[in-house]
Amino acid sequence: MMDKKSYGFLSTPPLWTKEQFGIRQFEFPTIATDTFRQKPIPTNRRLGHQMEYVFQQLLEHDPSYAVILNNLPIKNEKRTLGEIDFILRDLKTEKLLHVELTYKFYIIDPDISEPIHRLMGPNRRDMFFTKMEKIKNEQFPILHSEEGVAALRARDIDVKSIIHQACFKAQLFYPYNAPKTSIRPLNKACIVGYWLHFDTINGIPFKQCLFYIPFKTEWPIVPHMAVPWISHFELLMELQLRMLKENAPLIWIKKEDDTIEKCFVVWW
Repeated sequence: MMDKKSYGFLSTPPLWTKEQFGIRQFEFPTIATDTFRQKPIPTNRRLGHQMEYVFQQLLEHDPSYAVILNNLPIKNEKRTLGEIDFILRDLKTEKLLHVELTYKFYIIDPDISEPIHRLMGPNRRDMFFTKMEKIKNEQFPILHSEEGVAALRARDIDVKSIIHQACFKAQLFYPYNAPKTSIRPLNKACIVGYWLHFDTINGIPFKQCLFYIPFKTEWPIVPHMAVPWISHFELLMELQLRMLKENAPLIWIKKEDDTIEKCFVVWW
């Protein structure tokens, strides 16, 4: 049986399709979810590592790929230079794939002209462009460094035959009540909610709603009814603390018609 986190990961679209920015997107196989048996995901790991567990379990369940290695540190003596997320073998073509896994939550700032610069973390510190450049210029090349070649050779893996790809999934959030503009070449199917400021969530349209503030490890989950909803007043009390700490939480909003929306409340 698939848990809510794995389903959330699986249902999140890739941020782009095929090849963009010089990076080929990994084409996730169609998973037979009815026969998938979930293994426990460590709860004491940060969200990114939990997503790695989900990714590995889903691929181990699928007949298309074999997971050759994952989370391999590349070291120069005692100093860690980087880490290889996954090496997969495509069992149909016998090709080796190096896959860097990324799962992100970005708000969209339409006031910035270039789409690839519009995406940033809700606290405005995590930029998509920076991450994309890091994958292309640091994470892919590390396999071809002297240390990377040696680490893979010790596992009988020939670096020359490896194809680099990224499994880059993302949930995007547009400004509240803003007209939707094109984010091409990015995937508009990734837009799942909106972002707004504290003063807006304090307004009349939200007074009669109920709210839930998920833990960060719950962020990938598709919203559902079975959570401890709180009132607008209780939400504002919690949000004020988050705003003082310059922390932009994700919240679920249950409207009077029982529809549920997702949004980030930003402090800046």
